[in-house]
Amino acid sequence: MQSKPSTVTINDTTLRDGEQSAGVSFTLQEKLAISRSLDELGISELEVGIPAMGAEEREAIQAVATSVNHARLMVWCRMHSQDINHCRGLGVQMVDLSMPVSDQQISNKLGRSREWVLEQIGPCIKEALDLGLEVCVGGEDASRADPEFLWQVVEQAEIAGARRFRFADTVGILEPFQVYDAIRDLCAVSDIEIEMHAHDDLGLATANTLAAIRGGATHVNTTVHGLGERAGNAPLEEVVMGLRRFHDQGHEIDMTRYSSLSELVEYASGRKVGWQKSLVGAGVFTHEAGIHVDGLMKDRRNYQGVDPAELGRDHQFVLGKHSGSHAVIQAYADMGMALNRAQAESLLMRVRLHAVQNKQPPEPRDLRRFYLEINKDAQEWKRQ
Repeated sequence: MQSKPSTVTINDTTLRDGEQSAGVSFTLQEKLAISRSLDELGISELEVGIPAMGAEEREAIQAVATSVNHARLMVWCRMHSQDINHCRGLGVQMVDLSMPVSDQQISNKLGRSREWVLEQIGPCIKEALDLGLEVCVGGEDASRADPEFLWQVVEQAEIAGARRFRFADTVGILEPFQVYDAIRDLCAVSDIEIEMHAHDDLGLATANTLAAIRGGATHVNTTVHGLGERAGNAPLEEVVMGLRRFHDQGHEIDMTRYSSLSELVEYASGRKVGWQKSLVGAGVFTHEAGIHVDGLMKDRRNYQGVDPAELGRDHQFVLGKHSGSHAVIQAYADMGMALNRAQAESLLMRVRLHAVQNKQPPEPRDLRRFYLEINKDAQEWKRQ
């Protein structure tokens, strides 16, 4: 397999593709807060909007440009002159010039031909370069494009002065082995940067993004929580942790502060994060099963695939139907109440019954009530 690139750059598109989620709309203040938070985390590139949407969008892009201290900024537009002209004077460094490259979209969306697409590339790139912008050519629906035609597109882009090509799995139809092959082949025919843009329609956006990196991609797109059209994009948190685990990269990104960004985007998007959403869900470091809790108490590496400390979090233990007596003893010890084995077994029966009847773990007040009940039962038994 091809060796991984020396450095992979994350280009986060929460403020562009993330906001394209149906029903999601960020206020200016939310855009500023999100962009600053991403910048402070150490995300080095941000795609921050679509200038052709209008004056209000362009003003927001300019405001983001003045508030971000370190990240390079990109905007998105269609590959034609009117859109490109709207990119003038925004304070950003790059533009993604997007063009359909599959026969499906060239014919049935644009009503054009492959030849027409190739003819647009050179002049449009020149217009963007003349504005002082670096250019990424976005291959919309690249995953359904004829590979040889795709190579021609990349060749034309490189000749015209583009620095990057975005391989977009626009409808999320690929699996990791296909992605690896496609990116490997693009890297073999071109020296420009290759960026992977994955969608999650089949739940494979993160896997496909990591496969693209293995194939030689230099840049990858993400969004916080995987926001994006339909099933969304590759989640930033998953890609960063995957980079760390599988490629020994991404350590410069401060994930210990990620929870605040997660909460901000959850509120601004109006999209609740699932309880079991990987890495950021409220319950992903929460344990109930007795055998797991016992193992974690002995050595956390027994049942720890990801160290929650990397994300500024810690393991949480809850009592429920699958708890054991060791967990009960520990829970009461945390409340300052020492139990003997008989008490723990008696309390465990009440904990399990509560969990089945109420579909949730007992609260501390419930645990105190259970303790009073078993002591009352014991006192009555002694009086008999």
